[in-house]
Amino acid sequence: MDPNPQSASKRLPETESSGRASKELSREELSEQLYRQYAMGGSSFAQFRLRLYFHFKTLLWKIVVGSASFFKRALDLFGSALFLILFSPIFIATAIAILLEDGRPVVWPQVRVGKWGKTFTMYKYRSMKKDADKIKERLLEQNETEGATFKMKEDPRITRVGKIIRKLSIDELPQLWNVLKGDMSLVGPRPPLPSEVAEYEYSQRRRLEVKSGITCLWQVMGRSDINFEGQIKLDVQYIESRSFLGDVGILLKTIPAVILGKGAY
Repeated sequence: MDPNPQSASKRLPETESSGRASKELSREELSEQLYRQYAMGGSSFAQFRLRLYFHFKTLLWKIVVGSASFFKRALDLFGSALFLILFSPIFIATAIAILLEDGRPVVWPQVRVGKWGKTFTMYKYRSMKKDADKIKERLLEQNETEGATFKMKEDPRITRVGKIIRKLSIDELPQLWNVLKGDMSLVGPRPPLPSEVAEYEYSQRRRLEVKSGITCLWQVMGRSDINFEGQIKLDVQYIESRSFLGDVGILLKTIPAVILGKGAY
């Protein structure tokens, strides 16, 4: 304890004044740093430096995004062309089976909604009866999923061949042609019907921010066993974290998902 309280009281103002001085000094240092970084050479030069920095960052962003799009499209082109060749025997066998059971058409063209709401013609092997759309009107009350999609585990519209090719996802193989054309990607949210999109809430339209795909996150995590809201969440998760390596990972996971056939109906 200081025996002289007067000396202590004298030191207190000195301490406070030194603290204020250090704060003022830090402000001066900060101002000097800001000046050196942004205003050195005068205001006109500072504006030029800011514009140059902005254009550099913009160019860098475009390069990163453009390179990602380039590699994704390269994967789509290479993968779709390769799979079209490798799966050609399956294409032929499936077409013959459909013809023998239910006649033509073998491939079913259908209008779907893609990126930013643009519609395109998607191709599938026909797995349902020819009057499936008319029968659907009588089955709407038996829909087993929530939201805008329609699903039934025991759908009476599906043919015998259709059950097999849907279980193994063979009915989706003609969409490789859509990928080759550029309508779709190998990986991306599944393309919905226009009637489904008409029932979307605003937040659910986020799945239309990227190009539609043949396979996606929820396709490898349970397929139709995942409800509509779950599918939307996984689609948004993919959109926010998509990458070239992520797409490769989903493609690899699609193989066991197709073989096991979990959630496929």
